[in-house]
Amino acid sequence: MEVRFVTRNIELTDELKGYMEKKLGKLEKFFDRILDTQVEVSFNRGMYVVEITSDVNGVIMRGEDYAPDIRKAFDKGLKNIERQVKRHKSYLKDKARMKSQEDLSFDIEGFLNEISPEQENKKEDVVKVKRFPLRPMSSEEAAMQMDLLGHNFFVFRDAESGSTNVIYRRKNGGYGILVPEE
Repeated sequence: MEVRFVTRNIELTDELKGYMEKKLGKLEKFFDRILDTQVEVSFNRGMYVVEITSDVNGVIMRGEDYAPDIRKAFDKGLKNIERQVKRHKSYLKDKARMKSQEDLSFDIEGFLNEISPEQENKKEDVVKVKRFPLRPMSSEEAAMQMDLLGHNFFVFRDAESGSTNVIYRRKNGGYGILVPEE
């Protein structure tokens, strides 16, 4: 597993990096397909903020926590990741994975090119373009992936219909799915 460190307003010692790498290495006992991990450490208002993002065989898992001590913040963030990895592993054991998963890419620039001339002036409001693989999955898998990432919505390709759908968290509880009509 490759571990990258990103720091903001702080300098990490080699001893601390070694401590973090050793603890992250223990994640592989739960799931051996962890491709890479990024540890982002920052210091704001007297608190250390540690955000750990791991790529577990294509599934992104994220744990973030803060504490006055950097090791405590890291350990609490790592426990969040461990819980997600265990939950994901048990999910994979319970449900047989689809045999063919195509790596289809969702291209937001294609949508941006369809903007009408009146909206052309607002095109500069887009400050970030993010590309990600669009894999076929069930709505339950998409909800789990959305929860693991900590997002309010998630774009996915429905395994049954093949259409591109969006699942989102409703304010009054539960989930909603947007299904486009063609």
